[in-house]
Amino acid sequence: AGDDVGWIWPANGKTIGTFSEGGNKGVDIDGKAGDAVIAAGDGKVVYSGTGLRGYGKLVIIKHNNTYLSAYAHNQNILVKEGQSVTKGQKIAEMGNTDADQVKLHFEVRRSGKPVDPLKYLPQR
Repeated sequence: AGDDVGWIWPANGKTIGTFSEGGNKGVDIDGKAGDAVIAAGDGKVVYSGTGLRGYGKLVIIKHNNTYLSAYAHNQNILVKEGQSVTKGQKIAEMGNTDADQVKLHFEVRRSGKPVDPLKYLPQR
């Protein structure tokens, strides 16, 4: 269980886009500009910025040697690279940078490969 993150939902909105092989690499969660985006698990911020095309303002958290999570399209990033974060901590504010609407695009990566976040997040 050393790799168990104990995931929580990174935002409160409803799911408007789901994972698909070769398509959407995560889930899209509806919301309003400025809504809180929270860390889905404890970890360390390994990326914070706008260098990945199509993701807008992006935060990536490394949870352990197996799992990373990514939070895209934020209007405001509240954490810095190298910073440790705790599960439930507000890390960003929802926005529509590089997106057609305000939403959080959330990805879980297992050993670098995108996996379906809905298999990890609690039912709601």
